[in-house]
Amino acid sequence: MSDQKQPDQLYAMRHSLAHIMASAIQHLWPNVKLGVGPVVENGFYYDVDLDGEQLSVADFPRIEAEMQKIIKAGEPFERLEMPVLDAVEWARKYGQPYKEELLNDLQREGTTVAKDLDADMLGAAAGGDSKVESVSFYRNGDFTDLCRGPHVEATNKVGAFKLMRVAGAYWRGKEGNPQMQRIYGVAFATPKELRQYLDMLEEAKKRDHRKLGQEMDLFVFSDLVGGGLPLWTPRGTVLKNELDRFVQELRDAVGFEQVTTPHITKKELYEASGHWAKFKDELFHINTREGHEFAMKPMSCPHHAQVYASQPRSYRDLPIRYRETAVVYRDEQSGELGGLSRVRSITQDDAHIFCRTSQIEDEAFKLWDIIETFYKGTGFLDLKYRLSTHDPDNMKGYSGGKEKWDSSVKQLENILKSKVDSDYFVGVGEAAFYGPKIDFMAKDAIGREHQVATIQLDFNQPEGFDLTCTNEDGEAERVVMLHCAVMGSHERFLSVYIEHTAGKFPVWNAPEQIRLISVNQEAATVEFVDGIVQQAKELGLRVRVDNSNESVGKKIRDAEMWKVPYTVVLGEKEIGGGELVPRIRKDLAVSEAAKSYTVDEFLKTVANEAKSRVSKTSL
Repeated sequence: MSDQKQPDQLYAMRHSLAHIMASAIQHLWPNVKLGVGPVVENGFYYDVDLDGEQLSVADFPRIEAEMQKIIKAGEPFERLEMPVLDAVEWARKYGQPYKEELLNDLQREGTTVAKDLDADMLGAAAGGDSKVESVSFYRNGDFTDLCRGPHVEATNKVGAFKLMRVAGAYWRGKEGNPQMQRIYGVAFATPKELRQYLDMLEEAKKRDHRKLGQEMDLFVFSDLVGGGLPLWTPRGTVLKNELDRFVQELRDAVGFEQVTTPHITKKELYEASGHWAKFKDELFHINTREGHEFAMKPMSCPHHAQVYASQPRSYRDLPIRYRETAVVYRDEQSGELGGLSRVRSITQDDAHIFCRTSQIEDEAFKLWDIIETFYKGTGFLDLKYRLSTHDPDNMKGYSGGKEKWDSSVKQLENILKSKVDSDYFVGVGEAAFYGPKIDFMAKDAIGREHQVATIQLDFNQPEGFDLTCTNEDGEAERVVMLHCAVMGSHERFLSVYIEHTAGKFPVWNAPEQIRLISVNQEAATVEFVDGIVQQAKELGLRVRVDNSNESVGKKIRDAEMWKVPYTVVLGEKEIGGGELVPRIRKDLAVSEAAKSYTVDEFLKTVANEAKSRVSKTSL
């Protein structure tokens, strides 16, 4: 077990590069006003205000060249302490209003709002209502910045870097504040690691789910419908439904029952569950003609709780397991939307278990097995596990008392130890507001890690909704909820899955499993093709016929572009002999040698592969 932290030295390198970039920008644009510059995944950024002058990637060579000068100079990083009042004067003297604002907040309140500002830029740790008396600065060469570190010894100890992109960002993340320019860079300890990362990004461009989704006719977006509201084509719907069917088959095998709940709900439901206080600004609100306030459903758990609460429950009834594939809605900001990765209309394969405390571990083990079976079936073979807990030093964002949280974390920790011993890490502060969770992390084909499934323990909603069962002594006993999403958001999972497979879906969920290419339109050929199509459909296979006037070579290339698992050319030879020689997509084939099969052999083999959800062909 370990806390998930970046290695200290790499973190310091990236943090130092943020300062070096700010220093270089100040050399090139002396009147720049500086915001903040924290470390982020794989690199760093810095927010700058150039009084209306817009930067672009065309400016990066100049900035990088200036950064290299600073790096080559080997300037030491020196830490300085300064009374906060003197620091405010420093910010005014050098025309740094954003730094002055931060310092004034520290002087007046003793802290800043954590969600609006990365703490790396604050000179001292502050909490509660205490006032900050002094702050720290770091200086390298002629550049000094408000910062608490850490940094490397000198500017020539920062490894390898590359500036990547520039984007707009509201100061402190608040719409209405000045918009700054955020310059992102990536950084690694060695040039080799940097090259490997950049190569991965090039491969990621080829696999971009937005590009493949358009090329393979899986989903579309419409300006008239709105951003973040994907429209699934027939092919994309097949893929989406096949994945969901797999999840629900696994759930039904252990006793889940399907429920259905509405798309809108009175706000009072979310007030009782605790979601309204935490997420009301992220919901779509509806006001009825009678003056009632409703919201578009952002999640299904409170609704499932109401199904449970609709009648008395005995301990003999438990566990009760509900599942629902539901569309939920969240009012994401336009700038945060991106393909399927972040949308406003979200399909969730949500499920909830209502059980006794003594049943938690057995139920969690069932959920764990479902998750591992699904991800093995979709080609994610190397799962990692995160115990996502509350932050014991900052309980403001969580419902319930610390003692209950500590007890719940211990229960999930026992489950992890039973399944994987010590092979997991802890994510402090990563819990849901109502309880801790086990997050499953999957690595895709090009090495990127994604959070996928979750098992969440919830003791707060049963309290809020007064969910109980009658125990052996005839007394009311509080039940516990377990939340489990296997794919979570279908849209987000599909953004990962499309890129993981590069659109080369296995036979079982491929939108088109077989393509038949007819050489001509003679009556005998048409009859033969129609017979195969009918037989394939009777076996539940998805087949398409290409009888266009294009050449056979062009038709084969089209099938390859669509990444169809099996392509069969049908002409006089096939009609006369009654046998087929299927072309097998390269990633599915176990042999380069082409073999012939009867129509029955071929179709039944493909049908068996689809049913068993295998990743390689047996042809």
